[in-house]
Amino acid sequence: MANQAPGFIIAVVDDDQRFLQSLESLLESAGHTVFLFTSATALLDSSRLAEIDCLISDVNMPVMDGLELSRVVHAARPALPIILITAHPEMLARSSTADLKHCALFTKPFDAQQLLSALSDLLGVAYSRTPRS
Repeated sequence: MANQAPGFIIAVVDDDQRFLQSLESLLESAGHTVFLFTSATALLDSSRLAEIDCLISDVNMPVMDGLELSRVVHAARPALPIILITAHPEMLARSSTADLKHCALFTKPFDAQQLLSALSDLLGVAYSRTPRS
């Protein structure tokens, strides 16, 4: 993990509490601050969107799915890195993610080190490997 740039603020959105806690532990062990949200609307209703350096979201969630959340977030913050995670990759095939820049896609289950590497790469491109102040 030599390329990992610690100190970023990561928002994680998933309706599965155990998955949220697992990602929180992983990301905190890499030196990041983590904000957890159990729904897309919880993130959007919070004041945290302007603070975060990256969004990690499950795709399959009730009310607003991760793809729609990504589009809303991208409209507000076009350069924000986004990682989408799904246990149902067929959902991604039905919807275009081509309009989302700075986006990585993962299928559950995924390798934790690969996720951290993708996160590091996305953050490196977006912030030149320096945490936002």
